Formats: sequence, C-alpha cells, structure tokens
Amino acid sequence: WLSCRLYCEEAKDPKRRSCQTVLAQALDVVVRSFAPILPHLAEEVFQYIPYKKDSEGVFRTGWINASSAWKKPGIEEAIEGACAMRDSFLGSISGKNALEYEVIIIIEPGLLFELMEALQAEETSTVSQLNEIMTASQTTLLSELPKETPTDANITKGTFLINLEGGGICEQSSYKVIARPIAKAKCPRCRKYTSESSSTPCPRCLNVLAGKGST
Repeated sequence: WLSCRLYCEEAKDPKRRSCQTVLAQALDVVVRSFAPILPHLAEEVFQYIPYKKDSEGVFRTGWINASSAWKKPGIEEAIEGACAMRDSFLGSISGKNALEYEVIIIIEPGLLFELMEALQAEETSTVSQLNEIMTASQTTLLSELPKETPTDANITKGTFLINLEGGGICEQSSYKVIARPIAKAKCPRCRKYTSESSSTPCPRCLNVLAGKGST
C-alpha cells in the first residue's frame, strides 16, 4: 500500500506527497513520545530527520499537539470498513498473491456505501485508496450484484457496524466481496496485474515515466 505510493507514483504526485506527510507526522509523534524514556536515542533520531525542523533539539519542540485537521468525521470508519472487507477478501483466497485478483465489492445504498465512495469515487479503479487498502490489482464498487458472476469467483459475505458522532449515528450494513483472477498481465514496474503485456508497463506507470503523473 505505502510502497506503491512511495515508489511507483511520480515524485511530486499528491498521493506520494501525502504519504510522506503522514510518515513524517508519525515519526515526529513517535520520537517525541519516547524522548523522556530514551532521550539520547530520541535526540539522535531527531538530528537525522531529513526535513526542516522548527527546533534544534527534540526537547525544545514541546509536547505532542496533534492538529485537529487529522480528525475528519467518517475517515476512521471508512478505513476500518475497508480493512474488514480486505480481511474477507484475503481470507477467501487462502494465502495466494492478492495482486493476481480483482475485487468486486457490493454494498446496498447507505452510509457504508457512501464511506467507500469517499475512498473510490469511480466504479472501477486500479489506483484508488480503496484498491490500495484491498491490496488487489483492481477494485470495483457496486450497489448491487452484477448480472453474471464467473464460476471461478470466490464470494464472501460480512457485516460492518458504523458508529459516528459518539453513537449518535449507528448503522449496520452488509456487504459481499467477490474475488476472481484478473485477466491482465503483470506490470514490470509496479508489479500489479494491470498491463496488457508483461513486457509493457501499465497505463499508470507509462504516464509516470512520461512525466504526466498518475491517472
């Protein structure tokens, strides 16, 4: 998930930059958290942080004060819901390579579906946040079962309880996850099965290599 953003996207792509921002924030919190217990280690780590810092030493930065911008209603529930579906998907393929599959998620219209749409606006994607969490090569989000389901597909069912605003909004939603082998070749650059040929990069990687960013 993180490695795909960091190593496959263009250097200035917002997806890659946002990932770096989260990692930098996490490192800052962790270092300041263990500084009172391991002061020398914390100071050494702080001195080697490769980006600009507001202070010369870890003990001059003050205590942790997380920005309220990191707390967005619904995001935590969206990620937890997606992770629950990912667990259903991975459990259905019995330890096989998840990238060799495409995933179809079916959720009836409701709050859970809306949360998943926040992670994937388009119906089918190989580069969405939802697809990255699923760790598959392609993810499709639907509100009803497709008319035809391949005989080689694995279908699992589950439920997820959404709890927003301290219990003010509660909704239990059911979902289905269909996993089936993807009919694409492995991209030689990103290793996802999203290419037309094993000797040719996928469309996303071709755009990055051409300096046009990801799609």
